[in-house]
Parts: sequence; C-alpha cells; structure tokens
Amino acid sequence: MIRKFLKIFLPVLFFIMQSVNTGAGSVKLEKATFAGGCFWCMESPFEGLDGVTDVVSGYTGGHKENPTYEEVSSGTTGHMEAIQIVYNPLKITYEELLTVFWMQIDPTDPGGQFADKGSQYRTAIFYHSEEQKMLAERSKEELQKSGRFQKPVVTMILPEAKFYRAEDYHQDYYKNQSSRYKLYRGNSGRDQFLEKAWSSEKKGLGKAMKSRKYQKPSKEELKKKLTPLQYEVTQDNATEMAFDNEYWNNKKEGIYVDVVSGEPLFSSRDKFDSGTGWPSFTRPIDPENIVTHEDKSLFMRRTEVRSKNGGSHLGHLFTDGPAPAGLRYCMNSASLLFIPKENLEKEGYGEYLKLFEK
Repeated sequence: MIRKFLKIFLPVLFFIMQSVNTGAGSVKLEKATFAGGCFWCMESPFEGLDGVTDVVSGYTGGHKENPTYEEVSSGTTGHMEAIQIVYNPLKITYEELLTVFWMQIDPTDPGGQFADKGSQYRTAIFYHSEEQKMLAERSKEELQKSGRFQKPVVTMILPEAKFYRAEDYHQDYYKNQSSRYKLYRGNSGRDQFLEKAWSSEKKGLGKAMKSRKYQKPSKEELKKKLTPLQYEVTQDNATEMAFDNEYWNNKKEGIYVDVVSGEPLFSSRDKFDSGTGWPSFTRPIDPENIVTHEDKSLFMRRTEVRSKNGGSHLGHLFTDGPAPAGLRYCMNSASLLFIPKENLEKEGYGEYLKLFEK
C-alpha cells in the first residue's frame, strides 16, 4: 500500500516543487540614438554588428513636429540627422556601440561634420537611461584624456528626444544608392579623417567584434535584462509549468539560443512533441555549447543540461527519446530565445541558414 502511494505521490510532488506558475518572456531589446553628421554614413557601420537588429535614419533633438528632409536641411528646425539603433544587450553592449560611434565622427567639430556644416550635422549622443548617460559621459571623458585629438571633444550628451523616421529613400541609402553613396562619402573627407585618426584601432575592433565569444553578463545585468521567471530558471535551477510556457508547442522554423548568452543551442529541425509539455529536442546544434552534470536533487538521479558559456540551467537529458539516438533534451522555454529562420541573418546567426536548406 505504501509503495503504491509513493509511486503515485512522488512524481506529483516533484512536479509541484519544480514548477513555477508564471509565463516566459523574451529578452527586452534596447535603443541607442546617435547623431554623427550625415545619417547615410552612420547606418552601415552599425548594421553589420552582431546583436544589432535594426538601424533607422531620422531626425531628433528639435522643435518641429514631423519634419521633412528639406526642413531639417535648412537648419531651422533644431533637429539633427541621427540614427536610432535597436539592439540585443545580451549580445552587444552599449559600451561597444559607443566605441563604434566615436570611430565614425570628428568629435571636435562644433559646427557640423566634414563637408556638411550647420547645426543639423552636429554630433550628439541621446541617452535613453541614466545608465546610458553615465556610460556616454565616461567614454567621452576617456576619449578626451586619451590625447588622440588636439582640440576639445565637443560631442553633446543629451536626453532622448522624439525621433522622427526619415523618408524611405534615406533608409539603407548606402545599399540602395551605393554608387552615389560611395561618391559622396569619398568626397566628403570623412574617410580620410577616420583613417588617419583610427586606422589601427578599427582593425583591432573589427577583429575583436568578429571573434567575440558568447559571455554571461553580470548578476546585476541579468536581473535587469531577464524576466523573474527567466532568472529563476537559468540561475536558480527552477522549472517552469508544463504546457504553460512559450515554446512547448512552437512549430516555426528557426533556432533556439541561450537567453542569457545568446549561444546557439537547438534547431527546430530536431524538435519533437514529447507529450511532456516542455520543448524537447533530439540533439543540440553544437554539442560544444552544451555541458551536462549529474543531478541528485529531489530524491532522483538525473542528467542536468547547462549552456557552456552562459552557464544557464536549461533542463534535463533523458534516454526515452525517438530513434536512432533515443535522447530527449527536455528544456525550459524560459532558458531559451527563439530566432525565426527569416531573422537569422539579421540577428547574426546567418551561418545556421544552411540547416533549413531543402
């Protein structure tokens, strides 16, 4: 009788203790707004960065509502040409964006940038939080103290203002009008100035950004970026509620990455319906991004699965999966972030598009 009771009760107890009855969410994207003279020249350096999801050209800092390009160009609206960047803070930091920004401008010119003169072409950093303000001020001070420029660094640091998207023909101008863009940029004097000021550093930055590994942010950063459930699951080994989580029934094509570090973990091609109510996979995309440990908690012996770089608790590995390997990687949705197939290139995971070639 007792054995029968324990056989029924223990799985139920395990389920209750491991479950958290809250919903999962996605990492919150953040914004960065920079004015660096002609916005045509500011888009391309940021659009190629891993973690940047969108770059928009527009106008900000002035008093005229819904300004046109002609009005801003007249210098009477108070607006500056600017770009607004949307980025994943778990994949690229604001400090890295600031570094790229300084390498695109002449921060000592108070009257414009290179061939473009006037208040509409001044340089500025528009911060979206007190943290961004602090980081921007610190980076400006460090640049001034570096002695790289003989003149004072005059780039303004201002609170965010309403951002107006520029006309469509200004978006991605460097791609849509590449010949005109190259002619303009080559004659503006920008490239010549930047080559002289930053040539060696740009080569080093490019190499560092390309080879930057997936890393785990600090505890303070994680508490800001993750939802309470995501934090509890990835950092405290909790388990979300079965059949009440974001990805258990997701059938879209794409890959699943660590919500903490962004490292690639699983593909939709290897996802199957295990009937458990949690997303289940037959194998990881790259075994090197997965580590396993013996888990003896809750009177059971199981195999815990964690991400290698992020150190996130992902779930458990079982041997009741489909043939031929018979493995079931039973994961928490709260530990994962889904990147749809159509967004892989934009999100910096273009190499995994080959998984979905037919």
